Amino acid sequence: MENVRKKIRDVIDFPKKGIVFKDITPVLADPVLFARVIDALAAQWRGKDVSKIVGIESRGFLFAAPLAIALGKGLVLVRKPGKLPYEKIEQSYGLEYGTDVVQAHVDSVTKGEKVLIVDDLLATGGTAEATGLLMKKLGGDVAGYAFVIELDFIGGRKRLGADKVHSLIHVETP
Repeated sequence: MENVRKKIRDVIDFPKKGIVFKDITPVLADPVLFARVIDALAAQWRGKDVSKIVGIESRGFLFAAPLAIALGKGLVLVRKPGKLPYEKIEQSYGLEYGTDVVQAHVDSVTKGEKVLIVDDLLATGGTAEATGLLMKKLGGDVAGYAFVIELDFIGGRKRLGADKVHSLIHVETP
């Protein structure tokens, strides 16, 4: 994963001043490294009791879709309001200033299905936590969370349950 880590670009003051954005697009542009990321994510979950892979809008989709194929599982999309065409269910969650909402189709997960929630990066864990609550509303059980990058210094892992979180790359300082 060191080659992947080196390809992740830090963008200073994006999307606002004081933020160091972790840009994964150089990894996506390199087919060998992108495949290594998917293989590493799949290796963590192969043979585990998971029915569906849940991708969080939008960068989570980039990893969830190929992971679903690699594991032979269905794919569920969790999106911001106004993006899903069919009947949906939603979960609101708090942000630093205000609230936001995630949604999924009402038939995307059935009672008792075990889901793996996937996103590119774990920071505070708010969106992932809301996604987990959304899956529980649908009757699903959260088997775990998979991230390419985890910002350890923020501590989102605690919010999700440290034993359920698997990340490929850890960033220990801002």
